[in-house]
Amino acid sequence: MNDTVALHDMTLAELSQGLRDKQFSSVELTNHFLTRIGKMDAQFNSFITVTREQALVQAQAADDRLAAGNAPALCGIPLAHKDIFCTKGVKTSCASKMLDNFLPPYDATVIDNFQNSGAVMLGKTNMDEFAMGSSNENSFYGPVKNPWAEDSVPGGSSGGSAAAVSARLSPAATATDTGGSIRQPAALCGVTGLKPSYGRVSRWGMIAYASSLDQGGPITRTAEDAAIMLNVMASYDDKDSTCINKDVPDYTSTLNDSIEGLKIGIPKEYFGEGLDSATGAAVEAAIKQYEQQGASISEISLPRTELSVPAYYVIAPAEASANLSRFDGVRYGYRCKDPADLQDLYKRSRGEGFGDEVKRRILVGAYALSAGYYDAYYNKAQQVRRLVKQDYDEAFKSVDIILGPTTPSPAFKFGAKTTDPVAMYLEDIYTISANLAGLPGISLPCGLVDGKPVGLQLISNAFTEARLLNVAHQFQQHTDHHLQPPAASVSA
Repeated sequence: MNDTVALHDMTLAELSQGLRDKQFSSVELTNHFLTRIGKMDAQFNSFITVTREQALVQAQAADDRLAAGNAPALCGIPLAHKDIFCTKGVKTSCASKMLDNFLPPYDATVIDNFQNSGAVMLGKTNMDEFAMGSSNENSFYGPVKNPWAEDSVPGGSSGGSAAAVSARLSPAATATDTGGSIRQPAALCGVTGLKPSYGRVSRWGMIAYASSLDQGGPITRTAEDAAIMLNVMASYDDKDSTCINKDVPDYTSTLNDSIEGLKIGIPKEYFGEGLDSATGAAVEAAIKQYEQQGASISEISLPRTELSVPAYYVIAPAEASANLSRFDGVRYGYRCKDPADLQDLYKRSRGEGFGDEVKRRILVGAYALSAGYYDAYYNKAQQVRRLVKQDYDEAFKSVDIILGPTTPSPAFKFGAKTTDPVAMYLEDIYTISANLAGLPGISLPCGLVDGKPVGLQLISNAFTEARLLNVAHQFQQHTDHHLQPPAASVSA
């Protein structure tokens, strides 16, 4: 055992080195995190399923592999997976009553990649139902609580993954991002969250919300750890027609490159009305830090920013209404009792199996795709999407990185926005456009406001994750925001 730093306070990079130096075994490490989950997760509700027996079997296999030498970087490291990735024989629910009894017969490609690397699965994390939400209040299994303030939301939809990493219940976790669902909870929970470029990570076996927007990525403590995770997550997959056939670089190899002369653009649209002043001040301090490290700062414009939210909330529900039509009470998932006929089976299975937010988005999407409204809504939203992408294309002619806040304010209290869906949707105002454009983005902790974390968002051009991670890592080399744990994480 390492006596100087608690195992749960070590980064992925440190844990990986510790395993190789035989400071501890994977079985010891896995038991440590399972014990913490058992003691602490009742207060956070970050896990839906804990796979204790399977984890210990995997840990022993990893120890054998480590003893033989030449094991990959993540071999023996325990991780948590968002309950949207199919895991063979382990419940994959998407936090919905509809899939409460679903045991997939196969693993998602992302899960396969981690298993091949020798990583250990601690369990499946809580989320907004079918990834629809910004607060993790839409789960069939109850809301996840923010480890920094248990009366406040952790963000969504990947709130369980963010809370588990923040509370030191898992060294890292997988997550998905459709309109900000990695970056936003990472910001609210004070951790690092990376959304890769669309097509960089296979979506096969990742239960779909909006197929042209969904992307898997990691939630970690540091940018270095995110690079280690992305090295495993990113791969070409011929089972996913949206996956790009592009070589995967070693994302850790350029982390320490100098950022002297880096051109950072600050969108003026991100610093106006709607941004909490204290959050803005924390982001301004981060900008000054980059200037001290040799980056040049200039103001840019992303003029269609305000159109990204309405465009997203037409496109995403439209795709969701098509994707969720497969849940009909016939093939798998929840089925109502004693249906009178086929129509009754459909109506009651969906009515009883889906939560309110999922129903809301299905209805909006079906309406937008209907014959009389397709051109007025869905087609128009796709045209706006193209314009959003053009704004980014124009900006990247003069800058390397776009910097701004991840969210308008720190974590809000439970119930504060549940009666106003539009206010909830505006929580994603700074993150949605990167999904519409298919670009990579990362959120980093950059300070505290009233004791709650604030996130700094960086966006770069498509398939430049290596540069994005380098810029994020260099910020973390000169600041300690990412090292600060919530008080709740040291209570056990």
